[in-house]
This record gives sequence, C-alpha cells and structure tokens, in this order.
Amino acid sequence: MKVACTEKSQILGSKVAKTLGLPLVYSQFKAFPDGELYLKTGALDGETLLVSSTADNQSLVQLLLMIDACDRSEITLVLPYMGYARQDKRFNDGEPISSRAVARALSAGVSRVITINIHEPSVLSHFRAPAIDITLAPEMARWVASLGCDEPIILAPDKGAVIFASEIAKHGGWEYDHLSKTRLSGEEVRIAPSSVDAKGRDIVITDDIISTGGTLATAAGMLKDGGARSVHAACVHGVFASGGFARLAAAGLASIAASDTIESAASSYTAAGMIAEAMRE
Repeated sequence: MKVACTEKSQILGSKVAKTLGLPLVYSQFKAFPDGELYLKTGALDGETLLVSSTADNQSLVQLLLMIDACDRSEITLVLPYMGYARQDKRFNDGEPISSRAVARALSAGVSRVITINIHEPSVLSHFRAPAIDITLAPEMARWVASLGCDEPIILAPDKGAVIFASEIAKHGGWEYDHLSKTRLSGEEVRIAPSSVDAKGRDIVITDDIISTGGTLATAAGMLKDGGARSVHAACVHGVFASGGFARLAAAGLASIAASDTIESAASSYTAAGMIAEAMRE
C-alpha cells in the first residue's frame, strides 16, 4: 500500500504515511491559464490510501482527478473534512442535496471511505462504497489536558453538540455541559452554561466545526463577564470563514485550536493517529 494526497492535505498525508510506515507518493499540481487543474502522480497500483480534504472547490476537483489517476489501484479514500456535507436536506424546491451529490461523485472508483467527525452521520449512506466515520475526541482530550487547566468544563455550543462534548470530557473525567440562550428582554439575550456554574472555572468550548465563530465569540465574552477564569475554543474542522479566527482572537479567547483536517496555523492536534488506527482495524 502507498499513500497519496491532494495539495491541501499534504501535511496530514505525510503524517499518515509516517505513522503507518508506508511510502508517500509525490504528486505535482498546477493550473492551466484558463483555470483548469492538472495533476500528475507517481506510479500507483495495488492499494492506495488517498488522503484528501475537500475544504474548497479546487480541492474537490483535484480529488476527482486523483481518483481517476489511481484507476489501476484499489483505493481507500480518507476524507478528513468533507465539503458540502452540511447540506444534507432539501430545504426548498429546486435545491440539490449537495452532500449526496458530492458523496456519489467521490464514490466512483473507490473501495471504501473514511470520514472524520462528519457533521451529519446520515451523509455516509450516500456513498456507494462502504463508509465509516471516526472521531478525534481522544486527540482533543489530550490537547485539553495539555492546557494544564484545573478541572476544566467542556462546553458544547448547543444541545445538539453535547454528545461530542461528553466524548471529550469522559477521557479526562471532566464536567461537561452545553450553552443555552435565555432572552432577558426584547433585545437582550444571555448565553451561559445550561446547568453548571462557570464562575472561577476554565472553560473549553468544543465543536466539530468552527465556521465564522460569531456565536462562539459572543458566548466567550459573556462567559468571561460571568467570571470564567479562562475560555478556550477547540474544534475538529477549523473553517474560520469570513475572518472567523480573528473574530475569536479579538474576543479574548485564551487559545483557539483545530485539527489538521483543514491544515492551518491553528492545527494543534493531528488526525493521523486515528486514521492509522482505523486502517489497522
């Protein structure tokens, strides 16, 4: 087996190859003057582990081209971050179910698919190859432990994300809760933990995705005003759209961390170990 990766996942792909002790195939990428993409990869036959996040449209097209270039190989596709996965329903007539369209397109030519903390697990059913989802909760728990906080509270941004927060919390034996909104007046809303007291405590807000960071920044400010000792933010997929990272930094968070499913300076823990573990099973 060899490991191949697209351009935006080359660091994670390299880590996966090193962790598994497999050779990494060098691939070249460029764009033609008309904007069309070109790639050339090394010899791939037998089995290929293909690591590729699709955080933007260019990465999606590169992945489609890479799958075709590996047509003589049995491909295990690792999608650390799957773009379009959040459009899992048709909300209005005439809309596509984007996650279904992308899953079906990426299924052609692959033997199995591994995703990481996909936003909506039902999306896995759209792949036309066996698909599993793995979690980075253990890696995020190790990062929380490295902060040196005294009995931190792991907070989900809403009730729907509390299961993920509980998965992280159980690895350290920490308390967990979710944020809730209380309308105090026609214009004033309070955001605070649903059941635990944050005063004098270290808070780590966790989620699968941080996109624009707007709600999280507001919550962090209110938690600090309510007496929290420190507020941190951690996610699997750091999208940070529309200046999201700067918004959180401006809100005074003590730290902002993401994994390398989307590679950036915020990548503080890696998905490589969990991918390797899934491959060994």
